[in-house]
Amino acid sequence: MTHSPRYPCCADAPLGPQPVHSPVPPFTQYASPSLIEAIAYRGHDPADDPAWARSGAPTQQEYGQWSRHLCGMVCMQMALVHRDGMAPTLWALRNGALRAGAYQVDGQEVRGLIYQPFAEYVEQVHGIGAEVHRHLSLNELQKQCDAGRMVMASVSKGIRTPQTEPARRGGHLVLVLGVTELGQVHFNNPSGHTPQTRKAVLHLDEFERFFGGRGVSLDLHPLSPSAPPGVPPTP
Repeated sequence: MTHSPRYPCCADAPLGPQPVHSPVPPFTQYASPSLIEAIAYRGHDPADDPAWARSGAPTQQEYGQWSRHLCGMVCMQMALVHRDGMAPTLWALRNGALRAGAYQVDGQEVRGLIYQPFAEYVEQVHGIGAEVHRHLSLNELQKQCDAGRMVMASVSKGIRTPQTEPARRGGHLVLVLGVTELGQVHFNNPSGHTPQTRKAVLHLDEFERFFGGRGVSLDLHPLSPSAPPGVPPTP
């Protein structure tokens, strides 16, 4: 099994209720973070990435087909690194989610992330409690964070430029690390095009303009002994 590098500081991080989970390294769904601005705004082909093999993809063509659809897998990778200090490669996580039915593929078209089979995969394979929220208010988002959970929240990809008005709400996943008493939402964005947008902070009012009102909450505490053990997927 191939894993991402170990981050010892993250494995020792507390998992209980806290304002903001930290440290959580900001990973990206594109192998080269320096190319994200060109991909997002200048039509750069994500397959044309010299570092594509870091994802664990078997071919550059498959990496190009899938890279735009892996924001959820990056959120999982960040959560696992925070809990364990290491995580499977992005492609190993994709393979596990695909086998579980969290993605559907029709030729070159990829549909997903599909929340319910993804949540079941996360619990059964990685031992993380996952709850699907098809209707998630900002108040409930804050309650989930106050209880010590992370939330994979559906937002507009335009959240990387909060000064603009989004064309839609939802369609992209970010990992919410916590909401402070002052209403500041701390989140890691897998498609952030700058260091500040990859590890970002927005007030709830700003976050709401991009928020799709749905997501998946992640409880990193160990599941009950009756739950299936967490066994990382085979790449």
